[in-house]
Amino acid sequence: MTGDSAPWLIVGLGNPGPEYASTRHNVGFLVADELAGRAGGRFTAHKRARAMVVEGRVQGERVVVAKPMLYMNESGGPVKGLLDFYKVPLERLIVIHDELDIPFAALRLKFGGGDNGHNGLKSIRKSTATGDWFRLRVGIGRPPGRQEPVEYVLKPWSSVERKELPLTITDAADSIELLMAQGLELAQNRYHA
Repeated sequence: MTGDSAPWLIVGLGNPGPEYASTRHNVGFLVADELAGRAGGRFTAHKRARAMVVEGRVQGERVVVAKPMLYMNESGGPVKGLLDFYKVPLERLIVIHDELDIPFAALRLKFGGGDNGHNGLKSIRKSTATGDWFRLRVGIGRPPGRQEPVEYVLKPWSSVERKELPLTITDAADSIELLMAQGLELAQNRYHA
């Protein structure tokens, strides 16, 4: 399936609820919000999958931008539901998530791979029975000192990070547009600084 036969499914990972909105773990939701704006739509509840979705076009490509409305570690169910509903092949799935092992604001695009301890990826991998889909890993850096990673990802951005975050979100959305339009290698060359 190529061309206009199936849309791209772009899934931003995060946790629902206002208490998580400004945390590092929700960077996937922020990028999804940016892409939804570019697609000219507003998020609405999907009736079959527990997710908020926007259908539209980004740079001429049909897209479904989604935010699962379950906790991060249960993202697989909504993602599988959306894949089935929109008849999206796995090679047109892009998952956006936070990544501890990458410095803050750095972006890494890849196809396939493990979950590296990320519970959202683990859940999607389980529900799709594979890891063969695109990921955009948005760097949030390692926790300072002896802070536990679980604590760190659920903390709000620092004031310094908040200043740089809008540019990171823009770059992340741009990298996904380039991935869809011209492929992984070109997008990696441009955005892997």
